[in-house]
Amino acid sequence: MIYTVTLNPSIDYIVRLDHLTTGITNRTTSEEYYYGGKGINVSLVLAELGLDSTAYGFVAGFTGKAIENGIRNDHIITDFIKLRHGISRINIKIKAGEETEINGQGPHIDETELERLLQKIDRIADGDTLVLAGSIPNTMPDDVYERMMERIKRKKVRIVVDATKQLLVNSLKYKPFLIKPNRQELSEIFNVPINNENDIERYAKELQKMGAQNVLISLGGEGAMLIDEFGIKHKAGVLKEKVLNTVGSGDSMVAGFVAGYVKEQDYAYALKLGSVCGNATAFLPGLATREKINELLQKFDEEFSHKN
Repeated sequence: MIYTVTLNPSIDYIVRLDHLTTGITNRTTSEEYYYGGKGINVSLVLAELGLDSTAYGFVAGFTGKAIENGIRNDHIITDFIKLRHGISRINIKIKAGEETEINGQGPHIDETELERLLQKIDRIADGDTLVLAGSIPNTMPDDVYERMMERIKRKKVRIVVDATKQLLVNSLKYKPFLIKPNRQELSEIFNVPINNENDIERYAKELQKMGAQNVLISLGGEGAMLIDEFGIKHKAGVLKEKVLNTVGSGDSMVAGFVAGYVKEQDYAYALKLGSVCGNATAFLPGLATREKINELLQKFDEEFSHKN
């Protein structure tokens, strides 16, 4: 089973306007909403790929019920801790020429409720995959990911960590199966400029020396690079279509990589599927769909197979 953790899920409410003027009533031209959170995004894309997952995390109030009901499907088991107080956050994304975001803080999570989640982590067994994605809410201890990994360190669990800076570095002593920094995060971790492909490979291998098994580096418009556990470098390009949305592309890449590896046990294929899923989300207003993923898989093979 694949388990995802979303500590602070949200409803992302997107409003579009021709112009935004403060101090008066504005009327939208269109509205959309999505169930948000990096772990939830991974579960949703895994479902499009036909893989089952269990979504862990915290929900509260009427928005929490909406999130839980909204993401549950044939491939997603929702097993959230239901908090007694507060509501799951609503993030407002205003698109009116420029983009403005107002992100909610989310409910308070106390130590008792955190322990309930840790007890669920204890159920994860040999052969399972655990995806830890996103930042930690300021109401929670900043070592919460480490505490989760500590609970399962003696089990043969594939741990995937998609986090930034110290959160990522602190996870390395648990030898995660996969980490996914981007170029900027790689630069920030080592406090050095990353100028070229050789720099990316060099510092990815430094992360491996610190404990990571596989390092997947997303490079935005330049694609992605994987340094696998055997020290082999794999590269994937980017398909050319109009980018509609970058939110969730990284989470989609993680989902595709995990699905590709689970299905084929092959790192080159995992990178390809991860890249395609990231592209699919970028080319859609929401997350990648099965139809778009299949379409882009064919294009990817046509575009890049002769270059490998």
